[in-house]
Amino acid sequence: MWGAAFLLLGLYLVPVLVSFCLPDPRGGVPWHQARRDPTGLSPDPAATQEAVIQVFAAPAVAWRGLFSVHTWIAVKPTGAPRFTRYEVLGFGVANGAPAVRIDRMGPDNYWFGARPQILLDRRGAGVDEMIAQVRAAVASYPYPNTYRPWPGPNSNTFLAHIARQVPDLAIQLPSNAVGKDFLPGGRVVALAPSGSGFQVLPYGLIGILFAAGEGLELNLLRLSLGVDPGQAGTVAAGPRQARDGGPINGSRRSL
Repeated sequence: MWGAAFLLLGLYLVPVLVSFCLPDPRGGVPWHQARRDPTGLSPDPAATQEAVIQVFAAPAVAWRGLFSVHTWIAVKPTGAPRFTRYEVLGFGVANGAPAVRIDRMGPDNYWFGARPQILLDRRGAGVDEMIAQVRAAVASYPYPNTYRPWPGPNSNTFLAHIARQVPDLAIQLPSNAVGKDFLPGGRVVALAPSGSGFQVLPYGLIGILFAAGEGLELNLLRLSLGVDPGQAGTVAAGPRQARDGGPINGSRRSL
């Protein structure tokens, strides 16, 4: 029994320790001074007539980037001259600012020095209808003025809410998207964010998720350890992920 407990603890802690050895995605620049300019990952609306939905993830700011990512969604209806970016932020919430922010940055900007990764890119037929559903999901988010880095609600709780409300998007949030398993109203059972399975979180402290999209995940104290069907091996909450093109923690692009 103790051996299994130490093994489980090691599976959680080893990725965090490894993360200290990986390059800093911000190049050692203080996060508040780091770049926030466009990356070019989103298409130019002037040259892209079709509807577009993109979901991005980047390491969270400061020390939280060792454990989690920040996620957001950007949409552009057919013929629209610009994207609209939706996300949840903690900055200023304690002083009365809303948690849900719209267009605080461009759709694909560096996240305080860290280059984001595309988790989902949908374009063309049927996307306008999904954009309308995304906007309705944003309006129905149950925590528009609340933010907690852990266990949630946070930016990943927001994206998981949109994913559950718009299952046709099939958003697959990475296992280190801390907060995605924060269920509103103290619910114990819910659809997986991708809509391809279910998750059970009794007491909100320990749980399990099984889905075709996310694979198998064990949730302990709202941190996840999982086996991704799209990758060999195990993925866990904690490490800084590969940058500049590689998916974050087993997530995949959907084109």
